[in-house]
Amino acid sequence: MQEYEELIQERYGLAMDRIREIGAEEKVREPFREYFAKMAAFIGMMDETAKALASGETAAYTLEQWQEQNRRLYEDILPEHYETSYGNPEYAVKTLGEVHGRILSFLYTELRGMIVFAFEQRMEDMTILAETFIEVYNAFEEEIPSYKQIQQILYWFISDNSDLTVTYRTREVLDPSLDFAKKIICGEDLTDLRYLYKYGEYVSENELETARFLNSLPQETINLMADTYTEGFRIGFEVAGKDLSKKKTVNIRYVLGFERMIRRAVENFEKMGLAPVIYRAAANSINKCLPSRNGYYGGNPNKQYDYDHRADNAVYLDGAFAERKLGVLRTAYEQYKDLARVHAGPAVLEIFGEKPFSPQVKEAAYHLSEKQQKLSVSYDNEAGAITKKYILPQERSFTIIAFPIPEIGPEFPEIFREIIRINTLDYRLYQRVQQTIIDALDQGYAVHIKGSKENRTDLTVRLWRLQNPEKETIFENCVADVNIPVGEVFTSPVLAGTAGILHVTQVYLGQLDYKNLELTFEDGMIRDYTCTNFSNEKENKDYIRENILAHHDTLPMGEFAIGTNTTAYAAARKYGIGDKLPILIAEKMGPHFAVGDTCYSWDEDTVLHNPDGKEIVAKDNEVSRLRDEDTAKAYFNCHTDITIPYSELDHIRVLCEDGREISIIENGRFVLPGTELLNEPL
Repeated sequence: MQEYEELIQERYGLAMDRIREIGAEEKVREPFREYFAKMAAFIGMMDETAKALASGETAAYTLEQWQEQNRRLYEDILPEHYETSYGNPEYAVKTLGEVHGRILSFLYTELRGMIVFAFEQRMEDMTILAETFIEVYNAFEEEIPSYKQIQQILYWFISDNSDLTVTYRTREVLDPSLDFAKKIICGEDLTDLRYLYKYGEYVSENELETARFLNSLPQETINLMADTYTEGFRIGFEVAGKDLSKKKTVNIRYVLGFERMIRRAVENFEKMGLAPVIYRAAANSINKCLPSRNGYYGGNPNKQYDYDHRADNAVYLDGAFAERKLGVLRTAYEQYKDLARVHAGPAVLEIFGEKPFSPQVKEAAYHLSEKQQKLSVSYDNEAGAITKKYILPQERSFTIIAFPIPEIGPEFPEIFREIIRINTLDYRLYQRVQQTIIDALDQGYAVHIKGSKENRTDLTVRLWRLQNPEKETIFENCVADVNIPVGEVFTSPVLAGTAGILHVTQVYLGQLDYKNLELTFEDGMIRDYTCTNFSNEKENKDYIRENILAHHDTLPMGEFAIGTNTTAYAAARKYGIGDKLPILIAEKMGPHFAVGDTCYSWDEDTVLHNPDGKEIVAKDNEVSRLRDEDTAKAYFNCHTDITIPYSELDHIRVLCEDGREISIIENGRFVLPGTELLNEPL
């Protein structure tokens, strides 16, 4: 091992020596010379950063010095500089040409992964990136290479090094000994905001002000926030009848600024016998899942930059590559199977309050071809099956909680305290009211949902037929465990007969804004879709297909639910933040419909009961039941909730076989006897 590390150090030193020469050379003609000089300077800065961190020089940095370094690391992709950044594929194509601009913008983006590797002292990752940069530079020295020549260099760079990149990512997900973030959370003085810069993530005013605000809260409030989060995780196992004592690790995902709460959460989990696994959002394209970020992360310097590079895998995605990556993933999970067996699942802290982002669609950015889209879907299905072979769904759970960030507006402190209150509502009260709603729903064969005013929703959702109503139920009574806050009843609809239009005037899904999102269902499957984000209808459809349908031709309605958290809805209206709430809270504020997998995907055979003792039987649909035949036909590896707010709702009525209609909501208000108290916050 020592010999290998010495070899890496030698290769690294040689690569850095060569890169230092590039900036002064004139072997490459313009406009490419400027590109390579700028990239060489960036790599040099990463070398200096890695050495300063390794030597301990940064320990003496003042807050101002850390902030200046953070600015230097990220300034090139900030919105005010992005128009002339090689990270912007439009600018790269404009200056470097149609043939080379796009792919050199991809290389630029890969090289930015060095920021993470420098801070974590991952010298092998830095070495292979530096060597690849040199190889591409060499290709431009004699004459201008073809696109294919550069594509092949980068293809084999990604493919050949997947043994390192994919294997390490798999280990990151499972191994608590990789404790870079934990050392910061549990070891730093959190009142000294220099700690935020020690991750290497971009630090904006959101992260700074969040940390300052949490530092102003009494310890009892921090404990309440963290205890709600960790207890939700524990109760998720308890409610599902799963044995938490068999598990030894839990994955904690959070956003910078919340370390004071996360420190308490780490302590709570360790008392449960769970060591924290805390990994950051991926830095290289082979492991990214843009536009979302999976892991811990800091501020987003530029959402348009992320969106522009969401399909960079188009550079290398083909059948051979997909097979190789799957093979590496299988080998990696086999190598770490003992860690996988004792992994309990993720505990996620989400944020909200950012300005809704409507991306600009750029022709210069990479886009997956139709063949690559199908290959991507196939890969995701197989990769999901591999993961679930080692981290058994029937033995794991999760929890999600969300808090606002300062960008939400000047009333941030008041909103934050209101969200704490919403996250800690008395679940027993909601449990009783929700049981009343379930008792009504269990009498029907379908539910009719109708929008009001501008909302064009007109949808009939078919329900399971109960064989034994005394002992069985269709809907789950969801309290504050895996999905915090409290407030919904949900089911897996019968697809046959589920039909109509689902429309919402505005919704924020997966960090993306949708205007007048409309999905048309026929026998439970999406038949058509549109929105009004763009003037071009093709761009609207492509936007939905890529980000909601996840490149599938169609998706089933995997969930129908009725949210009951009118307290959250009232708070949203009071502070004018309805368009900024995460789906985690928004789904509790009206009926919602998920497209993709059911809530029980890969776990349909686990027996579940509501608090009243009845078994929940509606966990499947006609698609998910194909799992015994072919899991690729049964699962889609996506689940996107879309909520109709109460203000856009005319009615929700249960349709019964004997011709009765039971009204649950009329004109945006609960009218079912026994649910009246839900109207009090309204």
